[in-house]
Amino acid sequence: MSHRTAADPVITLYKDNYYLFATASGGYWFSGDWREWTFVAPKGLPMERPAPAILIVGDKMYYTAHRLKKIYESDDPKTGIWHKVADISEYADPAFLLDDDGRLYLYFGSSLDGGISVVELDLKNDFKEISKPVQLMKANSAEYGWEGSGEDNLGYIRNGVNRVEPYIEGSWMTKHSGTYYLQYSAPGTIWKTYADGVYTSKSPVKDFVYQPYSPFSYKTGGFIGGAGHAGTFQDKRGNYWRVVTMIISVAHKFERRLGIFPAGFDKDGVLRTNTYLGDYPQFFPETVQNPLDNNLTGWMLLSFGKTATASSTLENRPLENAFDEDIRTVWSAKTGDKGEFLTVDLETVSQINAVQINFAEQDTTAKGRGSNIYQQYVLEISSDGKTWKMLADKSRNTKDAPHDYIELEKSARARLVKITNAKTAGGGKFSIRDLRVFGRSDISKPTKVKNIIVKRNPNDGRKAVVEWRASPNAEGYNVRFGIAPKKLYGVYQINKGTSMF
Repeated sequence: MSHRTAADPVITLYKDNYYLFATASGGYWFSGDWREWTFVAPKGLPMERPAPAILIVGDKMYYTAHRLKKIYESDDPKTGIWHKVADISEYADPAFLLDDDGRLYLYFGSSLDGGISVVELDLKNDFKEISKPVQLMKANSAEYGWEGSGEDNLGYIRNGVNRVEPYIEGSWMTKHSGTYYLQYSAPGTIWKTYADGVYTSKSPVKDFVYQPYSPFSYKTGGFIGGAGHAGTFQDKRGNYWRVVTMIISVAHKFERRLGIFPAGFDKDGVLRTNTYLGDYPQFFPETVQNPLDNNLTGWMLLSFGKTATASSTLENRPLENAFDEDIRTVWSAKTGDKGEFLTVDLETVSQINAVQINFAEQDTTAKGRGSNIYQQYVLEISSDGKTWKMLADKSRNTKDAPHDYIELEKSARARLVKITNAKTAGGGKFSIRDLRVFGRSDISKPTKVKNIIVKRNPNDGRKAVVEWRASPNAEGYNVRFGIAPKKLYGVYQINKGTSMF
């Protein structure tokens, strides 16, 4: 069975267009408005290496990647034409910083229990090293618990031994108000605990200090987890964003996706990423003022845990998988034939504003970017199961959209939502990770959580148990945490239960 992946992303603004590069994508994309993206399969640019790094100098764009040992240049990346301009040393997971004084630095590192280093390059002399590499930080999971490996940061079994040591990788440098923010990833790109921490300094090459609000880019709950190995960038309005690596790791250990979250700095220079309900509908960049705190549409998930029916169901791919808020599980029909369907009952007539269909790749055989990789379907709604109204007709669609999102110009009211297959992508079965319906229902809002209890482990200050009393009508909880009462920037989302470890 084949699978999809994209990871280690970079977004950069160049000549009024945004360019997106990512691992294992066979090319890159550009867009002027965030809504429509054009794919470019480049000429003369080796795309097989992971972890791309991009540098903009004047009207030139430069490219290198993980251990590539070469730098390429283009003055019109829309054409896909690039030329090699320099041979360089081998750098793992590289990231550039062109400082305000014109000096160029390259940050790098990717290894087990490793660290991040920096080297200065001569922009005017074929990118030759001016300085020797200097290590700026190193793994320290014994003190910083979030760096610990595994799905729960408590380690994983390797060769019969529980290993806690993380992979330190994915460096990124941002300069803000005279401070250098060295961002790095841990514990590893196969776990939903994949997150980013930060060290800061007043120098680009020394004296970096760990920031206790790390991890500042963190998302373990919700439909999909992971917020590591990211690129921090500014949009045309100057607002900060982070494009991050998110984790599936089921069909292949490097099965991953990309996500974009609002980011920024508070008045004290604390770097933060807002992942609260981060896989719920949000506004495009350049749409709202202050997206860091104001980017959610307010539509809630209506389909979580709801009952469903289907035309057929493949063994070990049950119906509930399509409504469990877990991208790692899959519902599948027995075939990919036209007419296979899936219907969810929202239990009450509700206001529907948007639907996201997350298609799976059950028994697909396609490899690479073929011409047959797109899904065709129709989406219908009903209030009684007898009379159906077309919500979206994509029976003639030819655009690949594995996480297709349909936002209604005018909200609709219905109880049932049905998707019917017309054609599957890549020759697989009709299969869905989650059919997610967003809007508002008439059910009363949950009350504020009370009786919160925190029990810290007396033998390990990195560990604690948080418990609370269930709130009526709540389908999930968000536990906020941070370094001060007014700096609760971290969030841990729980869809089931009333405790977290």
